Order: sequence, then structure tokens, then C-alpha cells
Amino acid sequence: MLKKEETLGITIKKEDDFSEWYNEVVIKSELAEHSVIRGFMVIKPRGYAIWENIQKYFDNRIKRIGVKNSYFPLLIPEAFFKKEAEHAKGFAPELAWVMDEEQKEKYALRPTSETVIYDSYARWIRSWRDLPLRLNQWSNVLRWEVKQTKLFIRTREFLWQEGHCVYETEEECEKETLIYLREYKKLCEELLAIPVLEGKKTEKEKFAGAKTTYSIEALMPDGKALQMGTSHNLGQNFAKAFDIKFIGKDEKKYLPWQNSWGISTRLIGALVMVHSDDKGLILPPKVAPTQIVIVPIYTNENKEKVLKEADKIKDKLKNYEVILDDRDEYKPGWKYNEWELKGIPLRIEIGPKDIAKNQVVLVRRDNHNKEFIKISQLDKKIKDTLEDIQNSLYKQAKKFLESNIAEAKDWSEFVKHIKNKKLVKASFCGNEKCEDNIKEKTDGVTSRLIPFEQPKAVGKCVKCGNDGKFIAIFGKAY
Repeated sequence: MLKKEETLGITIKKEDDFSEWYNEVVIKSELAEHSVIRGFMVIKPRGYAIWENIQKYFDNRIKRIGVKNSYFPLLIPEAFFKKEAEHAKGFAPELAWVMDEEQKEKYALRPTSETVIYDSYARWIRSWRDLPLRLNQWSNVLRWEVKQTKLFIRTREFLWQEGHCVYETEEECEKETLIYLREYKKLCEELLAIPVLEGKKTEKEKFAGAKTTYSIEALMPDGKALQMGTSHNLGQNFAKAFDIKFIGKDEKKYLPWQNSWGISTRLIGALVMVHSDDKGLILPPKVAPTQIVIVPIYTNENKEKVLKEADKIKDKLKNYEVILDDRDEYKPGWKYNEWELKGIPLRIEIGPKDIAKNQVVLVRRDNHNKEFIKISQLDKKIKDTLEDIQNSLYKQAKKFLESNIAEAKDWSEFVKHIKNKKLVKASFCGNEKCEDNIKEKTDGVTSRLIPFEQPKAVGKCVKCGNDGKFIAIFGKAY
């Protein structure tokens, strides 16, 4: 008997057991698998190709701003973490260490790169002419998570992008910190078809060592929030800690202002959760490694003729990533199921009857709609259909997000909405002890962000009843 992981197709319904369904989709669509090392994953070619498309999109965007790519060491000296006390405290539980026995030095495996990068910046930056300095790194990081891990969403090692910029003025730093956040928003909404909320983190939830942290948050179908990207205004904290100074235009010494910003391979997990169904993976065409699969239908008598026509169609669609599935060992129905499982946005079927009518059958992965299309009209139809799939997936996800944000005027409403797996919008005092109390009383609910758009008047805090400082979004998160 086949093991569950080896059984063909998805055996668990999304609505019955979301976590197990997700695991099945990731594994059976061949995006990733669990490593032999607990908490680690193997990203397979299909999964990595999605990450490459994310990289390509975002890399092009930030290079237009003036960001350049670089690479810094994996190992970070223990002494570096001690230079910025808040940063060190924040990451201490997640650090993995190696020991250089010869030098008797202890090194952390990179959980984030602020400290090792800023050691270099202290040597590189001398004058206002060296600013702004905008560098980015695509790399892996290691965080020794103690929570239960989940492929792409929470693993001890993951791939990410981290930008690190230095500015002459606070105004320039703050402006670009928000620019990078909005680039993340565009990435999620335009490429991944995932709508997000944007805003500022509370003091309790901000990045360790930052002056201010901004984030974008998405809502998953199980009612949990997922942080999709962050951008941190670091102020001058790290500049002080690492003695980064520059000579200004007036020949005086100044501390610069800094930011850091990042996204990770958890975006792939979000793609799976938000769009996929009980048949398997669904991918927005813009990020899908393959947009089209052609499945020829033939017998031994007409095989050559059908394959010849299928080849012509593939050649006609050279502007897209296309697979021609001409494997003899599998029947067409089996191929349909396989490519639906793997999330190919469009399927083209062609057989002898279609050739006689100079047409093909076009099948959408997202809604399973089937159309007969004349070959002469195929190029335009495919272009329009792929655009419609992209837009439809976004609209569907946006409708879900908007319908699952509930307002709470008091604590009983807050608890009710949380039990119903909603994101909750409520007045909040901003006090860290109050935030701890909310988390304790709701089995882990945290503030996700403070939306940029705030009402003129804020009521009483939903938990403690003191004057609210702002409206915040709360929810359970991964």
C-alpha cells in the first residue's frame, strides 16, 4: 500500500484539515520536501523556479531605485551582537553557534546580517559623498526556531532578501523605508495576486534594534495572518553601535541614518495557501514557472500527425513557458490530473477531431472553464486568458480579506471575532503590558500592524478601557 505522501492526488480537503492539506499540496506538487535534518527543507526545482521569478521581479524593481547586490559572510562574531543590546536580546533565542577552536572564537550562523554588514559600512563610509549607500543581499539565514515548523512558512533555514541602506538625513531614510515597503506591496499584489494590509508595528512587535518597523500582512484561508515583508527605520542605533560616521558638507562629523528591509521564501507558502484548492496547486500566471501545458491526444495510427500539430502550437507560443507532454506511458486523463496538481495555469488539449476543425481545447486551472478556440485566435486568447486568471485570483483573495476583517468595540466582540478566525480592527492603548495581556487571554493573538489610515477620533482601548492611541489590527499569526 502507498504511503499517504505517495498516494496520487490530494487526499485531504482544504476545509477539513488546512495544515495537512497544505503539507500535501507543497509535497505532491513538487515544490519542496522535509529534509532529514529536523526543521529544514529541500526546495525542489519547481519551488525554486517560483523563488527565481520573485527574485527577478523584485531585483529589477530595486535596481531602478539604485540598489546594488552584494554578499556578506555567513558567520557573525559573537562580539558583533553585543554592540547593539536590543538587537542582541531580540535574536538570542534563535541563534545557532559554531566554535573556532583554534582562535577560541564563537560565531553565530547568520540570522540576519545587520551587524556583519555594518562593520564593513564603518570602514566604507567617510564622507557625505559616500551616501546614500544602498546594498542588497540574496542569501540564506538560520534561525533556531523552537516552534513547530512548516514548509516555506516556518523553517530553521530559509532563503531571503535583505536590503541595507545608509542616508545622510532622517527624512531621506524614512522616505525610502516606506518606498521599499510599498515595493513589497506591489510584489505581493501584482506578481503573487495576494492583497495585503500595510502599516506600522507596535513598539512590542517592532524589529529588535529598530526605531520603527513597517510591515505588510496577508490573511490565510485558515484565519491566520502572515507577515509578508518588513521595512525597518533603524534610526541611528546601529550607526552608534558600529561607529559609522561621515564628514558632512560643513566638514563636521555626523551619524548617518539607516534602514533594513526583507522578504523570504515564506511568500511561496502564502501562494499555496491563498490560491490552491483540493486538486492541488494554483499559481498566478505571472509567477508560475510554466504557464501552459500542451496535452496531445492520439492513438498509434494518428500519433505522428497529432504530435506534429502540437509542436507547431508550442512553437507558436514561444513567448510563454510551455511544456509539451508527449509521454506515451501515461493516458491524457492522468496527465490532466498531474498538471492540475502542479498548478499549470492553462492546459491545451489537441486531438485528431480538433485538428480537423482547426481548433484546440483551452482549459483554465483556476475555475476549470473549458473553451474551443480556433488556432488562428490562440495567441490573443491565451494572452487575455492569462491576464484574466491573474486578475481573478487577486479579486477573489481581496474579497476574502475584506470580508474577514471585523471591528470590535469591546472585549466580548474582540474575543467573538477571534474565535470566528477574523482579523480584528480595534482601538488600542499601545501599552506593552496590555498587549501581553491580550496575547495571554486569547491563546496567542498579537497586534499585526497599525494601519496608516487612522480615524480622527479613537475610542477606548478594547482590552484595558484606557484612552486608545490608535486603531490596530489583531490576529493569530504563523
